[in-house]
Amino acid sequence: MSEEDSPVILVIRVRGQVRVRPQIKHTLEKLKLGRLHHARILKMTPSVRGMINKAKDYLTWGEVDEETVVRLLDKRGRLSGNRRLTDEYVKKQSDYKSVKALAKAIAAGEADLYTVEGVKPIFRLTPPSGGYKGKTAQSFEVGGVTGYRGEAISELAMKMI
Repeated sequence: MSEEDSPVILVIRVRGQVRVRPQIKHTLEKLKLGRLHHARILKMTPSVRGMINKAKDYLTWGEVDEETVVRLLDKRGRLSGNRRLTDEYVKKQSDYKSVKALAKAIAAGEADLYTVEGVKPIFRLTPPSGGYKGKTAQSFEVGGVTGYRGEAISELAMKMI
């Protein structure tokens, strides 16, 4: 699988900082997911896959859809100084005309957040409305929260935006 046809995923940290082994803590810092409820949009490359597998007990991830990327950028996209990401800023700093156009390109894998200079790559989310459904120490496949959840990541992200 080449990097161009790598799926775009949303990775969310769902467990906190207490009693994390140093190797996993280092991996989470490399992913820039140092705190609970931080999220990133990444391309699933072999190196990202390895880092996610190493820290899988603290993360949940899946393929993200365009609507979720639009909401993330619109509601939680930030610039330096904690300023909101606006259509004017995107138009001035990139080839895209709006936040929605940028989100469409990101969801398609044609761009990333580093395309627009000054945009923070981390989304600070809130705990999900209604809480997590399941134990945070168990895998999603057995009714928990962590691990791969495929398309269901969009549902969780919408509850956290």
